[in-house]
Amino acid sequence: MGRGYPRPSRTNTLPCPAPAGFDRTGPGNPRCVTTTFSQQELFRFLEDRFACAQACTECARACALRASLVDPDGTQDQELVRRKGIMCAEVCDATCRVLSEQNQVDEAAIRSQVEWCREVCLEAAHAFDGHPGAEKTARACRDCARACTEFLDTLI
Repeated sequence: MGRGYPRPSRTNTLPCPAPAGFDRTGPGNPRCVTTTFSQQELFRFLEDRFACAQACTECARACALRASLVDPDGTQDQELVRRKGIMCAEVCDATCRVLSEQNQVDEAAIRSQVEWCREVCLEAAHAFDGHPGAEKTARACRDCARACTEFLDTLI
């Protein structure tokens, strides 16, 4: 799933050691990163985090647009698509905010939010399947779920 970079190894037993190069424990440094990172691993972590946040933003836009195109008084199936689109947009937006505020949230909260985002994106993609014109939105949802999975792989 990842980009071929080596996985971080757990070499510290402290509850929240900072990545290499972040020896200070003051504000602004990543909190509760539970692995000791090489520079290459730190870059991968940050790249995957950014890719996940970017995919969440794209997915949120696509889902909000798709939901706005569905008639609120439509069939039950259309209502499901609209609700899934709105939910996915909201969860993706919240996930992007969590990923952008790295020094405010610990790893467990990040993991939980990203896992939730991945599941909601897959549900939304499934709801969009088979609806004419929704193929691009379903693809955005699957791309976001894939980016979430790749980012979760960096957290171990």
